[in-house]
Amino acid sequence: MSLKKFIFQLHKYLGLTTGLVVFIVSITGCCWAFRDEIESLYDDYKKVVPQNAPILTPTKAKELAKKVFPNNTVHGTLFKKQDDAIEVIFYDAEPEFYQSVFLNPYSGEVIQVDNHLSGFFAFILKGHMRLWLPKAIGEQVVGVSILIFIVIIISGFILWLPKKRKNLKQRLKFDWKKTTRWKRKNFDLHTIVGFYICSLALILAFTGSMMSYNWLKYVVYKSTGGEKVPAFIIPENESKIEEREYKIPMDYLIEKLSKENPNAESFELHYPKTADESIYVEVSNSEGLYYDSDFRFFDQNTLEEIETSSIYGKYKNAKVADKIQRMNYDIHIGAIGGIAGKIIAFLVSLLTASLPVTGVLLWYGRNYKKKNVLGSIKV
Repeated sequence: MSLKKFIFQLHKYLGLTTGLVVFIVSITGCCWAFRDEIESLYDDYKKVVPQNAPILTPTKAKELAKKVFPNNTVHGTLFKKQDDAIEVIFYDAEPEFYQSVFLNPYSGEVIQVDNHLSGFFAFILKGHMRLWLPKAIGEQVVGVSILIFIVIIISGFILWLPKKRKNLKQRLKFDWKKTTRWKRKNFDLHTIVGFYICSLALILAFTGSMMSYNWLKYVVYKSTGGEKVPAFIIPENESKIEEREYKIPMDYLIEKLSKENPNAESFELHYPKTADESIYVEVSNSEGLYYDSDFRFFDQNTLEEIETSSIYGKYKNAKVADKIQRMNYDIHIGAIGGIAGKIIAFLVSLLTASLPVTGVLLWYGRNYKKKNVLGSIKV
């Protein structure tokens, strides 16, 4: 067997094995691309009339929201602009619970409760990440399938390369006539579309794999010269509460950080789970982006800032390897390029979903033709 024939067989059987998974992941990725823009069309409840009055403190917001879900864990509280509701986020891993309580920042009135595990986009995300299967099974199936898809993309490009330069033109454009049969059209759709999107599809697949596998994230980080820890770390307090006569409340933090960062989009404060854990606040600096956020940590007794050994610290301190890691999600969803980037991610995902379909039709067409030929010989 020649090398190219081996690559063809590899490409074919890997494609048939993972085709359905790639199709589902790609289609759901299309739907997810414009989630923020679509949700903004019906989230008027998140806006309030600004008042010349103090807003709720993190402690008070947590206290009011806990009345709605007294038996669940508060993950954090999101503070945005003066005309935005305060969002108290609840999350528990087992049993899975993920809901938000929106409060009027001035009166504390409960405006709305959102269940992030129900609705259209929750359904789409579950399909994208685990094919609507149990988490432990589905995430592994998706993770392995996307790694295989990377091999499929590379092998497909090798197969696309023409033996002679004069045949290159027909691999780059559709040259259909009225007499062109559907098999030829399907072949062109698979090969020409595959060529034009292969580089971007490879980026989407690789960034998705980095989110699935910590070992891959670690390898990429170290190979690009990373010196920190490519994981999220919440440092411990540097002081002990018994050393102080009083405890400085975290309620001063939002006001303090708002003055320091007047152009910030939001501040998400996370409550310490233990007496030894520091408070961490995620400061969002750009709307719709995550990579340039500042992750800041404060001693819960003194409010003195604590540095972290993780890549998730202040963005201004991030080096090239750190930025590559932090940009991974924004690259994956296309947000790194603004609305144009999301359009590209949408189109690439949609066209990627077509490849398993045209690939199966290619396989079916060849096998169906063989059966017809054998049948005519017998007759």
